[in-house]
Amino acid sequence: MPWGPIAFADDDTQGRRSVANAFGDTPIPATPQRVATLYQGATDSAVALGITPVGVVDSWLERPMYRYLRDALAGVEHVGLETQPNLEKVAWLDPDLIVATRFRHERVRPLLEKIAPTVATGSVFDFKATLALLAEATGREARAREWLRDWDERVADFRRRIADTLGDDWPQKAAVVRFKSDHVRIYSTGFAGSILDELGFEQPESVHDQGWGMKLTSEENIPVMNADVIFVLLEPDDPAIAQNYRHWTAHPLWQRLDAVQHARVFEVDAVNWIMGGGILAANAMLDDLYRHYGLDTPRGPATPAPDTPSGVAPSAACAADTAAMSPRDEEPAAC
Repeated sequence: MPWGPIAFADDDTQGRRSVANAFGDTPIPATPQRVATLYQGATDSAVALGITPVGVVDSWLERPMYRYLRDALAGVEHVGLETQPNLEKVAWLDPDLIVATRFRHERVRPLLEKIAPTVATGSVFDFKATLALLAEATGREARAREWLRDWDERVADFRRRIADTLGDDWPQKAAVVRFKSDHVRIYSTGFAGSILDELGFEQPESVHDQGWGMKLTSEENIPVMNADVIFVLLEPDDPAIAQNYRHWTAHPLWQRLDAVQHARVFEVDAVNWIMGGGILAANAMLDDLYRHYGLDTPRGPATPAPDTPSGVAPSAACAADTAAMSPRDEEPAAC
């Protein structure tokens, strides 16, 4: 995380302590009770840590909230969009801690800080930084360490099993592709990209140094997606996206892709792979990979303690005619 490890000063005489985060050193209550989360990864992490937020932002898909979080967040107030939270509603909820992200909320930081102490991560995609920050701010460090220890064990297990299974065919170059109604996106970084990198996958040469990735607007660019394996992010409830997917995959250039010829094109859940943004979604993405590669899924960590509102288990359920973003840009919408 670019702002360094989370650290605390001694509690002051008013029972407050200071948390180092992407907004600087923020004095917060010793034990915050009313937490508002302003991005998806923070909401996911709150549920994993057994926190019921007083307010959350709307999800990108499956609105108003992702299905895997609905039981945990039943009755919780919504405060608008991640990119444009309703600050009046946030203030009305009277939080004593706001969890934001510099990437989304730097512009409204002064207003947020007038409402309540606000801590932030630098990115919306770093689920480990989000989990650590929220845990430190709410005194749930032990639970966060358990989640991260289990994650490291699962990563090591997956790396060993896939190397044993694929042999000389490992590591594989993996393309994460998202079909939209009028174009296709191929991702190189972000939530899914960082997890695939940690698991030992490699990136196709075409997306190196391309920031978040590329936006493809012409079928002539299909060869850019060439990889050993392609993970296709779909939104099955959108007929226009489904039609565009059928259109591109019927093209002769698609049939020439290595992943297509070797039957290694997997349709995956966009919520798990790029939208959820937290430790629960990360484990669900890893579950997908175990399943698609036919590997036995090791048991995840124990179900969160009884104060977890949902009882959500860890394995519950982002060339010519190619519009490429600057290497320093992040995709401006959901991922």
